[in-house]
Amino acid sequence: MPSIVMTLIGADRPGLVDSLAAVIADQKANWTESRMAHLGGQFAGILRVETEPANIHALVSALERLDQVGLQVSVRTDDSESALSAKPSGATVQLELVGNDRPGIVAEVSHVLSDLEINVEMIHTECRDAPMAGGQLFHASAQLQLPRSVDVDEVRRRLEEIAADLMVDITITS
Repeated sequence: MPSIVMTLIGADRPGLVDSLAAVIADQKANWTESRMAHLGGQFAGILRVETEPANIHALVSALERLDQVGLQVSVRTDDSESALSAKPSGATVQLELVGNDRPGIVAEVSHVLSDLEINVEMIHTECRDAPMAGGQLFHASAQLQLPRSVDVDEVRRRLEEIAADLMVDITITS
């Protein structure tokens, strides 16, 4: 069954998810997976739904009309099957990072991952108050898909090379 992947953003308020879910249900589509959060006063997310091929145009039109309730939706068709077949994948690993917050942490870590051709499948980041030390601690958790040509030890070695400069602790688990 074809999938539709969408991103959405709008000023956070009660009822936004209900408006979105109602449109999806009314168009006889199935809500299959999503990641949504309140960020800086905005409600933002990404969502995948499945629907019959004949329903795609009506579903997309209905989703685009959600701007009337303050939700901007951008829709793309899911091409995950061709993406999966394009590159054989190796191990899936979990990355955890904690350190004093400063600009550039994500940029430097993602640069190493990109050099190794590692796909970031999921990432969650946040800043929290540092207990007893004052300031902010940056936390990141990511699920990484390694290519077959890269092993976990190589990823650890490359990230440890930058961890001291970033003043962060990095843990990778299989």
